Amino acid sequence: MGVLPEPRILRSGGYVVHVDVCEELRMDCVEEVHKLYYLVKRELADAVEEVVPGVTSVAVIYEPRRTDGRAVESEIRELWRRRGDVELADLHRPRRFAIPVCYGGEFGPDMPFVAGWSGMSEEEVVRVHSSRVYRVITLGFTPGFVYMGEVDPAIAAPRLETPRTRIPRGSVGIAGRMTGIYGLESPGGWRLIGRTPLTMFDYRRDPPIPISPGDEVVFKPISPGEFERLVGVFVGDYGS
Repeated sequence: MGVLPEPRILRSGGYVVHVDVCEELRMDCVEEVHKLYYLVKRELADAVEEVVPGVTSVAVIYEPRRTDGRAVESEIRELWRRRGDVELADLHRPRRFAIPVCYGGEFGPDMPFVAGWSGMSEEEVVRVHSSRVYRVITLGFTPGFVYMGEVDPAIAAPRLETPRTRIPRGSVGIAGRMTGIYGLESPGGWRLIGRTPLTMFDYRRDPPIPISPGDEVVFKPISPGEFERLVGVFVGDYGS
């Protein structure tokens, strides 16, 4: 199913209004999520504490001393009706980030599985994965984790059946139609095909990660030697 004719809006505890835009990952849906996300940030800035885009939805956390859930819901519905009059590029001008990745080997322990699943050589998987311009869908589930789409269907391997308890920061993985980068060491169930030496998240920076929903990412294959030379470089400084 594509974009819903009307958003499904739920009010929950904690001063949160949850807005479902569609029911499955599609890039036309992602564009509508981003448009609503940036519209809410711009138009409701005085009443909203935080806006969090998801894959198919937007969560709006409001300030109860300035507004209430009913008013926020009404304003969101009005913004949804008006969204056709606004271009996403007028709300957010996307930046493009080149992310160096050392593929396979110790950096990508699931590369043999992805190659076998796709019926390709590991070199072909690298070529296919690094040949696309990916759109940043959202950030989370840990600080600095970047969700991107869409992965070429030929290499859109499924998640692990049992997640790993420890994944190194900078790991690049595939989970079906999405590819992602782990900003910090954490558990996770994505198929790991490589790792970037860049520091994706640094709380001492402002912002801690410069990548935003709607931005673009291209992956640049590098050698282990190049990986070592780039360890610790902040993503916002690389290539600038």
